[in-house]
Amino acid sequence: MNAPETPSLFDLNAWSARQLDAIEQALSQWVANAQNGFVPAGLGEAMRYAVLDGGKRLRPLLVMAACEAVGGNAEAALRAACAVELIHAYSLVHDDMPCMDNDVLRRGKPTVHVKFGEAQALLAGDALQALAFELLTPANGSISAPVQAALCRLLAKAAGYQGMAGGQAIDLASVGLPLNSAQLHEMHRLKTGALLQASVLMGAACGAASPAVQSALQGYGAAVGLAFQVVDDILDVTADAATLGKTAGKDAAQDKPTFVSLMGLQPSTDYAQQLLAQALASLQASGLGHTGALQALADRLVNRHH
Repeated sequence: MNAPETPSLFDLNAWSARQLDAIEQALSQWVANAQNGFVPAGLGEAMRYAVLDGGKRLRPLLVMAACEAVGGNAEAALRAACAVELIHAYSLVHDDMPCMDNDVLRRGKPTVHVKFGEAQALLAGDALQALAFELLTPANGSISAPVQAALCRLLAKAAGYQGMAGGQAIDLASVGLPLNSAQLHEMHRLKTGALLQASVLMGAACGAASPAVQSALQGYGAAVGLAFQVVDDILDVTADAATLGKTAGKDAAQDKPTFVSLMGLQPSTDYAQQLLAQALASLQASGLGHTGALQALADRLVNRHH
């Protein structure tokens, strides 16, 4: 068993800068084809607006970090990273629409439906979702067919009724209802956690991870996914819109159940730290030696301020 890297010795900023440069270039290249007339009626502009120039890119970074930990195919990981971000971006476009959360601010700028209209926003989200799976299935032989299939399956499951869409359905049906802890956990396991966990597992699928390693990374992804939502609920109460880049206090205004409303602010903060400890313990159990990025990303996620 390899000794994991010490997080304090890992330079997350330098690592992230390198990864983000590659991710942004790839997203710009693949989404910006719309700029050259390949996508009709201004749809490409709405797609680019939804994806480029904003967002923390946490999910793509998790893909790249997990691939690095298992020594996987870098080309496959870059495509998977961009695909996950496109799915995330599409979900935000649709979630912000009046028929869902009816929000007007995202990533520090007007939401897509405010900028381009509801019909164009709906189509942009649909197109981004389709493009995600196109990226995972290149015809140039750079990714083997079994890996393509594994990546598509992981992403589809995380985005569909067993993941993000199912969680959003529960969320919309739960406004004003007193959810218990188990119900709240299940909602966020699907709505937020599934795609974060899938990001980790897709990175692992780019390499030859053993079942034991996959299981450990699945535990890491589950803990990180839940911690992300707990911290999101905390920040909705404690941060302002300028810091968040999205509307602050909207959960309370819309009477949505959250970890803070259920547990209280300090217990929620403590719980996030417990989940971080769980995530790091899962990495320790994996036996992987190159987990510095995964460790540092989990720490940054839990201890972030926006």
